[in-house]
Amino acid sequence: MVSLEEAVIARYTSHGEKFEILVDPYLAAKLKEGQNVDFDELLAIEVVFRDASKGEKAPEELLSKVFGTTDVKEIAKKIILKGQVQLTAKQREEIKEQKKKQIINIISRNTINPQTDTPHPPHRIEKAMEELKINIDIYKSAEEQVPEIVKKLKRVLPIRFEKRDIAVKIPAEFASKAYNALYQFGAVKQEEWQPDGSLIVLIEIPSGIEAEFYAHLNKITKGNVQTKVVKRYSE
Repeated sequence: MVSLEEAVIARYTSHGEKFEILVDPYLAAKLKEGQNVDFDELLAIEVVFRDASKGEKAPEELLSKVFGTTDVKEIAKKIILKGQVQLTAKQREEIKEQKKKQIINIISRNTINPQTDTPHPPHRIEKAMEELKINIDIYKSAEEQVPEIVKKLKRVLPIRFEKRDIAVKIPAEFASKAYNALYQFGAVKQEEWQPDGSLIVLIEIPSGIEAEFYAHLNKITKGNVQTKVVKRYSE
């Protein structure tokens, strides 16, 4: 549970009435972008106020009239999603910076430079975003913002989304250990266990993590792995 000292006010106005709750600013931002959060951690106190600074609680009959319930967690969700969260400048900047890093990571892992057939390093993507003065919306998920940002990046960077189907053959002595790792990297489309215990897999991964994928497999198998790109999907 967030402390009262660290909590901020989330405010919603309806039916000519003002409703306020005290919340963790970072969890409130996550809820606004569509993530699931723990309301026990989100709320500093399970009370809906008319005026939080004065400690004036909203009557239950008013809550029932406006929200159709007196359940504080249900009401809190509506207040945060429909209302405004009073973030400080520092909190807003921290959330924006965190969101920017998520966006850059997603772009770096899921796109390539078609001129070199390699991913753009994160620092290059960040520099291009700064050059274009790309705005980050703290209340939208990183995934939701990526397509539009990539469109803008194309003005200054050769960049495209791409996935690859890779056939992988792993010797029997490493197959079990490598099996779970494969699913962490992408979507396994086919898998076939051979009579000798070896494993053959067809996996789809984002092109930007191909080198990371090979490095991980080589580490697990001590270099005893066979791979082949069989198909590429560009967007």
